[in-house]
Amino acid sequence: MLARISKNAIIRSVIPRRAISDNIRCFSRWSHVEMGAKDPILGVAEAFVADPDPEKINVGIGAYRNDDGNPVVLPSVIKAQEHIVSSGMNMEYLPIGGLASFVQKSIGLAYGPESDVITQDRVAAAQSLSGTGALRLSANYFEAQCDVKPVILLPNPTWGNHFPIYEHAGLETQTYRYWDPTTLGLDFDGMIEDLNSQAGPAVVLLHSCAHNPTGVDPTMEQWNAISQVCKDNGHFILFDNAYQGFASGDTDKDIQAVRLFVDDGHDMALCQSFAKNFGLYGQRVGCFSIICADAEEKARVDSQVKIIARAIYSNPPLHGARIVDTILEDPELTKMWAGEIQLMSGRIIEMRALLKQKLADAGSTRNWDHITNQIGMFSFTGVTPEQCDVLTNEHHIYLTRNGRVSMAGVTSKNVEKLAYAFHDVTK
Repeated sequence: MLARISKNAIIRSVIPRRAISDNIRCFSRWSHVEMGAKDPILGVAEAFVADPDPEKINVGIGAYRNDDGNPVVLPSVIKAQEHIVSSGMNMEYLPIGGLASFVQKSIGLAYGPESDVITQDRVAAAQSLSGTGALRLSANYFEAQCDVKPVILLPNPTWGNHFPIYEHAGLETQTYRYWDPTTLGLDFDGMIEDLNSQAGPAVVLLHSCAHNPTGVDPTMEQWNAISQVCKDNGHFILFDNAYQGFASGDTDKDIQAVRLFVDDGHDMALCQSFAKNFGLYGQRVGCFSIICADAEEKARVDSQVKIIARAIYSNPPLHGARIVDTILEDPELTKMWAGEIQLMSGRIIEMRALLKQKLADAGSTRNWDHITNQIGMFSFTGVTPEQCDVLTNEHHIYLTRNGRVSMAGVTSKNVEKLAYAFHDVTK
């Protein structure tokens, strides 16, 4: 009896294997997919690593570095980890909403533990995958629960990831004026005009402190005016709170704007990150919260946020949340951490003053007051994209092309070279 021969075997005997493979590739489902653009910040890091120059400087990275340019693990974090390990804690899944004690401490740190919204049980909250994850929860929540999909109003400029987070959730993004390139400061009048002229209520994203990328924050008087114009226009407020305590060294001072808006009775949400102020960059620790009318509404909102979180990642990571929870639970560790954020913010403030002085020493006659007027990790230097290219290509200084400098990358050892290079491209 003749053996049965498959159709595929006949094809293989006639058509060379390579031709079949080429044919399959021609009809690939993904042949239309284009190469995605590199992330501008990660691209800077890659270029820095590839540069063999021994005196290269990276001022693009958004992570704290000590004066030797090295990453830092806070002593309070080390002690918290030791406590966690010695306690023999398990590694079980967290609930969808995260570590409950961590979530409660997070909203207490932001709104104040004695705030009415907390004592009246009006804050729906969930642990998130750092600030980015909190923003993504907010995007999906707005898309799912708003009767009409809202426009998301973002400051111009803002952190670049804000746009894809909301656009990938199917929401429209627009911008309001924020940075004034002529004064190298806040375009307050333009901001107020844009918030007033927005057709219909929108979600207005505000940076609570240490605005990224400019380092320019409104004064408390200006925050009062922003609060009023948003209330007059029925805008919903969303605060991105990535640097509480890291900006000034004072957690209460850095959250003043958020608490002002709460006191003014705003409908609002908050996205917290603990990457910078606890140095937990790789642990992805954050919290998303929404202020509700009462405890019953809070329960319903909580349930919907959990449905979103379940679909995205099921439940959040455990270790980083335990670290923050342990530090904020222990008065001695809390005191230690408070001193550490003062040291981190203080070093950055010191580097701002030193860079400004070294620019003058290099012979620059430009006004660099904006470097010391700005606050937080980043400084918007005012140099052009073309000047940034020269800084990188000729001076081996790596930064994003919008002129943003991470002040954490400035040290007493490289500040003179940095100042000379900035003077060279701006004179």
